[in-house]
Amino acid sequence: MCRSIKPLRLPDRLATEQEINEAALQFVRKVSGYRKPSRANQEAFDAAVQEIAMTTQRLLDNLAFEPHLVK
Repeated sequence: MCRSIKPLRLPDRLATEQEINEAALQFVRKVSGYRKPSRANQEAFDAAVQEIAMTTQRLLDNLAFEPHLVK
């Protein structure tokens, strides 16, 4: 697991778009092995970040609220 990816399901607030995008970027960096992809791979890299961010947002939107997670 990538240590720099923080939990985005927070008990007191919704994750911001920036937080979701940063987590997606860290995930793609970890999986691809690129911190900054070459020009030849930039499009695939950016598309993966965007797709993962959208999927993450959809997941967070669809998770059931669990009151016991609120402190």
